[in-house]
Amino acid sequence: MENLKPTDLLFIDIETVPQYASYNDTSEIEKHLWQKKAQCLMHQNDTVESIYQKAGIYAEFGKIVCISTGYLTAQNNAYQMHLKSFYNDDEKIVLQEFTSYLNKMHKEKKQLALCAHNGKEFDYPYIIRRLLINGLNVPSMLNLAGKKPWEIQHLDTLEMWKFGDYKNYTSLELLAHVFGIKTPKDDIDGSKVASVYYIEKNLKRIVEYCQKDVATLAQLYLKMKGDLGFNADEINYL
Repeated sequence: MENLKPTDLLFIDIETVPQYASYNDTSEIEKHLWQKKAQCLMHQNDTVESIYQKAGIYAEFGKIVCISTGYLTAQNNAYQMHLKSFYNDDEKIVLQEFTSYLNKMHKEKKQLALCAHNGKEFDYPYIIRRLLINGLNVPSMLNLAGKKPWEIQHLDTLEMWKFGDYKNYTSLELLAHVFGIKTPKDDIDGSKVASVYYIEKNLKRIVEYCQKDVATLAQLYLKMKGDLGFNADEINYL
């Protein structure tokens, strides 16, 4: 892992929503299962219906609507960011296109590794679970079965920032602020993705938000490695 260069990384971020627009749209069995899940999530004034907006963060009750990726190239002592997103109302299409791209990138770059913020707790396992639920093969880069911790080539900027301290969660937004990186939360944040998707029906807005997170993630990684970063105004959209 120490030998990895910034150009060896594929930065990723996912956006997820509940599988249905509201609790009332779910089937009877799903209502029953969500009621059981919601018992450990509810606080004062919460109801099973109101807390359904959080269903998207659980792979059993949510779906992926966008996966954004980015990689860096180096030229003349400077980096350039290249962004590519996969998005669709049909989650299976999103996953198929992403895994095809991931396999292609892996063949082209033998040293390729993934990097996400809170990826080990959220992005990586969520993608794997949704692949399995959709009956799709898990790419070798994401297949963690039987691997020892030191064999897993996944980076997590949240884990990097903890330095062994497991008490706190530090958001990408907060780290962007303390490192002087333009915040990715200048339009929507994660709590609004479901309403933008189901009420506004504006998937493009979600994609733009996801791409900003990936660009910020890459900037954060470079800053944490003592690098100056890249020009955010010269991003190449694939």
